[in-house]
Amino acid sequence: MATIESYETDSGKRYMVRYRMPSGKQTKKRGFRRKRDAEDFANTVEVSKLSGEYVMPSLGRIKVDELAPKWLERKQSDVAPSNYRTLESAWRTHVQPKWGAKAVADIDLAAVEEWIADMCRPALDSNDPEKVVKKASGATTVIRAYGVLAGILDDAVKSRRLRANPARGVENLPRKTSKRRVYLTAEDVARLVGEAKQHRVLVLTLAYTGIRWGEAVALRVRDVQFLRRRLSVADNAVQLGVDHAVGQTKSRKERSVPVPQFVLDELAVQCKGRDHEDLVFGDGTDYLPRPKSSGGWFAGAVKRAKVQRITPHDLRHTCASLAISAGVNVLALARMLGHADPSVTLRVYADLFDTDLDAVAEALNTKCAQFVPKPTGSNVATA
Repeated sequence: MATIESYETDSGKRYMVRYRMPSGKQTKKRGFRRKRDAEDFANTVEVSKLSGEYVMPSLGRIKVDELAPKWLERKQSDVAPSNYRTLESAWRTHVQPKWGAKAVADIDLAAVEEWIADMCRPALDSNDPEKVVKKASGATTVIRAYGVLAGILDDAVKSRRLRANPARGVENLPRKTSKRRVYLTAEDVARLVGEAKQHRVLVLTLAYTGIRWGEAVALRVRDVQFLRRRLSVADNAVQLGVDHAVGQTKSRKERSVPVPQFVLDELAVQCKGRDHEDLVFGDGTDYLPRPKSSGGWFAGAVKRAKVQRITPHDLRHTCASLAISAGVNVLALARMLGHADPSVTLRVYADLFDTDLDAVAEALNTKCAQFVPKPTGSNVATA
């Protein structure tokens, strides 16, 4: 059992708790100002020993800076290069400056919530309260930075340096706001294709197969299955600066995507004269860079076509819209888009399925109304 002793210091009486660790080795904790605080600590130690949750206090003195490299190293092998890049940036920009020099045992929930609040509000000039020195971070940035800190502290819990993660359970994380999706009509797509010039086949492929930009630029001639009218989508090329990192698709699974015949015909022309291992788009050897958001070839085509302002990724949403309007069922659409579960498709494109409710009412009216007897006499409802 733990014992409590008092001792004198220049600042007055203090209390010390002597106790044995689960290994049997004796240790102590000094510096309690009140005997009650020492007793509470002693009781906590004994309970944690009995429950198997005891954590040696000295292990909690490790700094976040010391745990972060291993966590980042593991993430580098677990996630896509583009994702790792954002995690490393979040660590370097937001987490390390605030928490790097802190011992994990000194971090508490209130301090984490205060940090989140600081990121969510703009920093003002101390000499001029009207002047914004730094803009407030967006919800995605804040959530990502919090995830990095929480993940590192999870490692501290796993290695028995903490009993529980002090970052878990925060109540002030911002909510992401859904970005408004833009859906082009088939006529809009036709005009855009006409203005895309040498990139017309790429625009057609994005708009009528729903594959992602990185999946499209990673396509090789061997991936176009002309007899089956399918694309074999297995790779994803992510642009990192001027270079590309090639990895698995977002779902980490190869999928077979159907291709309309009119798109396949143009892909045949695009692939003519290229080897099986050549890339379909671009010069065949180098990955096609993503067009600039302003001043690039895609933005120019959008402007000349006089359609709503969109990005290449919006063509994926357009494909979903066109497929749903053509009567494609949710399961097939989910497989086409590479969603792991059809519920993801329903959630992402819930607005496109609203008209299905009207169709249900119309179908029931057409098929069933004739069998319902007309109200007569006492069956007539009264107000």
